[in-house]
Amino acid sequence: MALHKPPAGVRVKAGQDGGSDGQTHGRDLVRRTVSSVMIVAFIVTGIIAGGAVWSVIASIAALCSLWELYRLMYTKYRLSRGWGLAGGAFMLLTVSIGLSYAVTLSIMAMTALIVLFTEIIRRQMTGHSSALWNMGGTLSGLVYVILPWSFMILLRSHPDGKQYLLTIFFCTWSCDVAAYAAGTLFGESPMCDRVSPSKSWEGFAAGVIASATCGAILPAIFEIAPFPLAILGALCGVAGQVGDLAESVLKREAKVKDTGNLIPGHGGFLDRFDSILINAALTFFIIEVIA
Repeated sequence: MALHKPPAGVRVKAGQDGGSDGQTHGRDLVRRTVSSVMIVAFIVTGIIAGGAVWSVIASIAALCSLWELYRLMYTKYRLSRGWGLAGGAFMLLTVSIGLSYAVTLSIMAMTALIVLFTEIIRRQMTGHSSALWNMGGTLSGLVYVILPWSFMILLRSHPDGKQYLLTIFFCTWSCDVAAYAAGTLFGESPMCDRVSPSKSWEGFAAGVIASATCGAILPAIFEIAPFPLAILGALCGVAGQVGDLAESVLKREAKVKDTGNLIPGHGGFLDRFDSILINAALTFFIIEVIA
């Protein structure tokens, strides 16, 4: 999730302002700032409150992101977006009310079978089908978007879940801001120019340092053992920027600038939470599997 656009390692040369005048730039900056403050407020409030409040906020962000991802995929092939959204909603509900992981996985399996059955009917009626693309695309949305948000709902029930979630978000935000600033001021070495030409290695390094520093400071604020959060800080700095590139390649294939326009000045939900998805998945793996 980025507080500024673009969120990581931007390389901007002097005099290049995208063709917008100062007044337009000022309005955009105001919109982005207001949206950023609101996003931070909702996320932090939800994490601190926990329970149903956090489940509702996380579910709204997850389903909006899934809808935007399906819109990207629909530029390439037919997709059963309704079944995917329904499956995602039920998956989020199961983790919110504390059902077992097996129930969540069974919903994914049932969604795949329903999509496949839909394609059987379509081929019988029209002579055409896209079962391979439809089933794969629908399930990939559940894996890429819904599972990470489900992990964040589950993490909140952990004894130190509030601290873990706040660390994920604050480290990711600090990474975004530092990468943007360093990339703008010093970015000269392209990082992955065929995926995101604006990313630089200078911005990437600054983002990692800022995230790791944030992860080292937060344990003193939370008054818990420093080791887990320090590891999470370094992890978020590296993996989060990779997650941002992952979303960039999806948008490049779909030939769109943003995944949506639901967040003024920032684009879509998927644009804002792309880094959070991979950071949440890796954190859940570390906490629940390794630890």
